[in-house]
Amino acid sequence: MAEKAQKPPTHLSPAARKFFRGVVEDYSLDEHHIKLLILACEALDRGEQARVTLAAEGVTFIDRFGSPRAHPCVAIERDSRTAYARLLRELALDFGDDDAPPRPPALADNRGY
Repeated sequence: MAEKAQKPPTHLSPAARKFFRGVVEDYSLDEHHIKLLILACEALDRGEQARVTLAAEGVTFIDRFGSPRAHPCVAIERDSRTAYARLLRELALDFGDDDAPPRPPALADNRGY
């Protein structure tokens, strides 16, 4: 387990640093979990960067042949969201209430049973 208080990496956005600190305060994480948490925060930031770019430039552009194409940031935002969700699932953090309806069974390969 991580015995000293972990500080968020300085390259993370303020929102990602706040999320990082909250998770580290609420959960006892091993060093490899800290690395997964950092990756999740980076994915969160990357997705937000792509979302801001899409808001400014639009989700499509016209290519040299005059055909509309998806902006590359569409894929970056989608992939970042997917990575973030998978990393949080891998960390197996319990964010729900005890009264929440049961979730589908966990994947056997990442839960140890």
